[in-house]
Amino acid sequence: MERKYIIRNILLTVVSLLIIASCKRDSFLDTTNKANLDDGTMWISEKNADIFLNGCYAELYPTGADWPDTQLDNFSDDAHARVYFGSYAWKEGTIDISIRPGTSWRAQGPSNGNNSWQKTYQNVRNLNSFIENVRDNAQNFSAEYILKRIDEARFLRAYFYSELFMRVGGVVIDTAVQRRSSSTTEELQRPRNTFEETYNFIISELDEIVNNGYLNIKYGISDADAGRVTLGSALVLKGWLQLFAASPAYNSSSPAITSDPGNLQHFSAEDPGRWAAAAATNKKFIETWGHKGEGIYRLFPDMVNFWREENEYNPEVIWDRQFVPVTMPNEYGAYGGPCNIDGIINVDWGEYQPTQSIIDDYQMANGRSITDPASGYNPQNPYVGREKRFYDFICYDGAPYYREWMSKPDTVWMRIDKVNPRNNEIDLSGANDATQTGYWFTKQLSKYDPRNLVDCGQNYVFYRYAEVLLNYAEAQNEAVGPDASVYEAVNAIRTRPGTDLPELPAGLSKDEMRQAIHRERRIELAYEQKRLFDIWRWKEADARLNQPTMGMKVYNSKPNDNSGVWIYEKFPLAMGYLFSNKMYFCPIPQEVIDRNPKIVQNSGY
Repeated sequence: MERKYIIRNILLTVVSLLIIASCKRDSFLDTTNKANLDDGTMWISEKNADIFLNGCYAELYPTGADWPDTQLDNFSDDAHARVYFGSYAWKEGTIDISIRPGTSWRAQGPSNGNNSWQKTYQNVRNLNSFIENVRDNAQNFSAEYILKRIDEARFLRAYFYSELFMRVGGVVIDTAVQRRSSSTTEELQRPRNTFEETYNFIISELDEIVNNGYLNIKYGISDADAGRVTLGSALVLKGWLQLFAASPAYNSSSPAITSDPGNLQHFSAEDPGRWAAAAATNKKFIETWGHKGEGIYRLFPDMVNFWREENEYNPEVIWDRQFVPVTMPNEYGAYGGPCNIDGIINVDWGEYQPTQSIIDDYQMANGRSITDPASGYNPQNPYVGREKRFYDFICYDGAPYYREWMSKPDTVWMRIDKVNPRNNEIDLSGANDATQTGYWFTKQLSKYDPRNLVDCGQNYVFYRYAEVLLNYAEAQNEAVGPDASVYEAVNAIRTRPGTDLPELPAGLSKDEMRQAIHRERRIELAYEQKRLFDIWRWKEADARLNQPTMGMKVYNSKPNDNSGVWIYEKFPLAMGYLFSNKMYFCPIPQEVIDRNPKIVQNSGY
């Protein structure tokens, strides 16, 4: 597998050298080579300026890309990746601040690669440059162009800052282009802004963008600007960040990091009103553009096919990242799902392996948890009678499996079977690419053959309307308790066609509703790169990650002839686990501090 990974990187490097930008349905990302433009020609027309901004959009990657090296779910208690991926080392407590992010899978964990400090400031500098040059050359652009494109750039800058903020806390806020030839040392070497200052800056930028109203509320699949930032994008990001920052890891009398004299990793004082502010923003989304307002955004009724190319920009999609076949393909499906399918060995990498922990949180079809004696759950027949989202997105022992590229439907067996050995048998020794937990997940996997990386143009969705409902429910429950609107938001997801769960039971306490919302977030947003941020902000990561990663092995009590019973046994994976308190945040890379001694390292590193 190490060799396969190296070959894959070489191939992708060759392909990337051939790609400057691409277009989806001949729109949005221009195909003109930016190398043919310079400062004298870049800003003489809207078309040329768009080429520069499109390059900034091209830096948007699915949270945690590259797949699956730094996929955020692999750093959480929901998923497992093998020993040669960065999440494996991080979960064992290995972090090396001296390694440059992006050059090693064992550097700064969830703040590696595209979400690193260094890459963030490359992106911020480019966006600052775009804003500055458009304003300086305003005579070459229409008034509408200037207003819309500058707010797009401001959003992208806020988004890149938000990704770093959630990983490291306070950052250095730059809104102007810094030049070594003309900027002073004081301008080039500034200290980090506090957690609160960083948060306030991002929120104020998003507020202004929404209040300006220059952007479209949403784009449709046939719109030329589909994929660009919208007012929906700005409001959903604001609502999420308010929820994130209101959470106990940063907004309590006992935050996740207590040794933080500069308030770089939490607010200086607890403010319960932050929950109410988060609830208000998400309520505004719901009642303005959501199902209780204009209905521009609403739940999509077919989540199995939600991510398909033919359903891009459906009413639930708030903001996504465009991909197109061949020139800018989505490679997500090449890494996950069953690795041996349709009689073919090593169809894909076999990563994206759910843990037993999340499997146990999928309820029964009757809406009861498997720990409820009245649920009907049978631990020796554990995959019968579960909720529909389990069957839609989890590949378990004996699961049916089909994608359009296959010649026929297949059944995936991970059990240990000496009589009828199969290629997908659980890998307990690290000898092959089969699952090590007894599961794969199939959410977001496309219809295309995963052996051909260039076929898939399926967009990656950053935010969707279900998350707005869950954000509102959580914030409102924390602010005032489980009122009718909290039930309504959660039940809208549970009862949507295709999910078909009963409504939550009436009369839940605030604590019981909190647990119900946390479970609903885990299942509904599973494998959408949300879980790590959730267990960080709830201050649950230390409890959840300081225990073995569990899987499920299935074997016969009489293995020589299978004449016994099939036994389902939960077991701990053969890997270490060590989550120390400092890991609620990522470190600042040492090279950043070496270049700017005013940068203070995060606590514990």
